[in-house]
Amino acid sequence: MAESEVDAAAGAADAAPKQQFVTQRIYIKDVSFESPASPQIFQSNWQPAVNVDLNTKTNRIDDSNVEVILSITITAKQNDETAFICEVHQAGVFLISGVEGENLRRILGTVCPNILFPYARETIDNLVVKGSYPALMMAPVNFDALYAEALRQASEQVQNAAAAGVAAEEAAVGDETIN
Repeated sequence: MAESEVDAAAGAADAAPKQQFVTQRIYIKDVSFESPASPQIFQSNWQPAVNVDLNTKTNRIDDSNVEVILSITITAKQNDETAFICEVHQAGVFLISGVEGENLRRILGTVCPNILFPYARETIDNLVVKGSYPALMMAPVNFDALYAEALRQASEQVQNAAAAGVAAEEAAVGDETIN
């Protein structure tokens, strides 16, 4: 390779934006624990029905920093009575640069929640134990699968909306021809 070709290749590499991903900070944004049926609930045989709700939210801080919030709400019911509700909003600030479009959405929807989840799981377990309930170790969550499912559902909604729009348009055209 000629020296000028090497210089051109190096110049092109320098011109391309460098991708960067750095966890800046991880913190609890909000936390809540309620035990509305205590102390009576402690007298029953503990066999709860546990419901887990997960959600993520992103807030752009500046050009390269994004706050990602993983919200987890655990509701435990014993015989249709709410034993406890534990809600944790685990957040993190992530420096992300040189990444755009679908790759950025995938990082925000999978990589960041995967980093935040162990912290949220530990906080939930600590709160539940301090509420005098048995330890609650949440199973790992596959955020990649959740992200893929959300994309599939969004695609279906777009297709259904498009089909409904075509049907409405055809109905409107049909009404005009009848008149």
